[in-house]
Amino acid sequence: MSCGTRGLPGFLRRSRIRDDFEDTDTGTDDGGGDDDDDDYDGENNIDRSSDGSSTSSDGSSVDDDVETNDNRDGSSSSSSPKSSSSSQNNNNNNSVLDPSAPLAETSSAEEDYNINAGLENENGNDEYRNNSYNSNNNNNNNNSNDDNDDDDHNSSVSTLGESESHSISRNSSNNNISGGGGGGSELNNNNSNSRSRRSSTATTTTITKTYREIQFEKILCINNSNSNSNNVVKMTELRKIGWNGIPPQYRGMSWKILLGYLPTNAMRRQQTLDRKRAEYKEAIQQHYYIDDNSRTVQEQETLRQVLVDVPRTAPEIQLFRNEKIKRALSRLLYIWAMRHPASSYVQGINDLATPLFAVFLADDYEGEDVLDGSVMVVLEEERLDEVEADVYWCLTNILAGIQDHYTADQPGIQRMVMRLQELVNRIDADLYNHIQSVGVQFMQFAFKWMNCLLLREFNLKCVIRLWDTYISEDGLKGFEDFHVYVCAAFMSQFSSQLQTMDFDELFQFMQQVPTEDWGETEIEMLLSHAYVLSTLFGGSDAHLTSASNGPVTSISM
Repeated sequence: MSCGTRGLPGFLRRSRIRDDFEDTDTGTDDGGGDDDDDDYDGENNIDRSSDGSSTSSDGSSVDDDVETNDNRDGSSSSSSPKSSSSSQNNNNNNSVLDPSAPLAETSSAEEDYNINAGLENENGNDEYRNNSYNSNNNNNNNNSNDDNDDDDHNSSVSTLGESESHSISRNSSNNNISGGGGGGSELNNNNSNSRSRRSSTATTTTITKTYREIQFEKILCINNSNSNSNNVVKMTELRKIGWNGIPPQYRGMSWKILLGYLPTNAMRRQQTLDRKRAEYKEAIQQHYYIDDNSRTVQEQETLRQVLVDVPRTAPEIQLFRNEKIKRALSRLLYIWAMRHPASSYVQGINDLATPLFAVFLADDYEGEDVLDGSVMVVLEEERLDEVEADVYWCLTNILAGIQDHYTADQPGIQRMVMRLQELVNRIDADLYNHIQSVGVQFMQFAFKWMNCLLLREFNLKCVIRLWDTYISEDGLKGFEDFHVYVCAAFMSQFSSQLQTMDFDELFQFMQQVPTEDWGETEIEMLLSHAYVLSTLFGGSDAHLTSASNGPVTSISM
């Protein structure tokens, strides 16, 4: 096997010997061979233990690269057991070219190829070039570092190409190991950096929750796997934290609990939902899907009014232009009117359902904005029926606290307008006197504010934030008492402008207050001002006028 190799340069003898191995049976005695074979093994397995960065005896492409540089410098190499060399060459005999091999290793093979090509031109022998190029590429493209050996700083290179360092070399393309003694250390640094990058990537994908979000989960008993722990929501804590705004992903459940639709006991919630939704489904069959001839004249007129108002509900919002939403809104409004004949349906109630639809539809999407209507493309019919039932019951509980707003003569609205008029007189007498002097009546602009709860003055996102506070008020008094203070604070925001207007200008301004660019920040300021007013005048009968005085026209000073 060593015949004809003495006197040749080391890399040519290696190529010639590897060519001989290809023609030799894989069962060749590993312990055999003459002195030439030992010399070859020594060149292919360089011991750098004296530098503190020795490579393994597997004969990787890293060693080939270093050995080539050492031969050019005329330096000698120490010998290693021949069995390692034989095992390596048998593995290389079954190797194939890997097109995804690292750039640094491929460039090393190309360098050896160029040297061999020069000798081939000098000797006229193509065999040297082919054997040297193929064997070097097979070595270089099948080397990878074992991850455990990397941790021990041994930089062992596997000829199977299946270890973790294979992916590391692809990601970093920096296995640029020089012929000096620092090659093993550099490879370990690359592995360490790659592991650090993987750890950093895993950290960035972790979803972190704010302290406020954690508090809501704790109060709402969400993700509480311990059945023996307390699963009952403390309403005082929920109202306190919800007053300042509820995160979108917890808003749906919070509203349902605060409105009395869901029980405070988390273990009973699903049972209650199933029962209430089934009851509403029965009401649809009982009141809505019946023959028109079986309806009274009053019921037919109510249904006609509902079907007229529904298309007018929030027409600027894409979600409420969807036909499925229109159908759901028509059914729940008509059924509410049938089950509450004392007030029946009144224009304005349709607006009160829009925040509930927006919030409950977003429940399945972590509170994301659904107002563009895109959710309706993927929303299942069964899920929409559940949302419709939830909206119906929550709207029913809201209207229960302000039902006299929609009975005959609407005494509740007149009472609230009168309280607003007296409150403005107390907190901003100049504005009040100017409104009286130009002849504008509070009922002319404030009636809509009380009937629709400012839903037509603000965009729906602002209204939803406003309702976080209203619903969190004790006893659902936010829609009745606190709303008056919000309206008074709202007027105070434009006091200086209003005092410069005549009748026509003031009347037109109050019908369409410029709040298009308002956001959550402005709503927070409005709520803060209203809270200050409520603490100053709340519970004091001195600033209120009895509802028994009749309809509000003006109050003599």
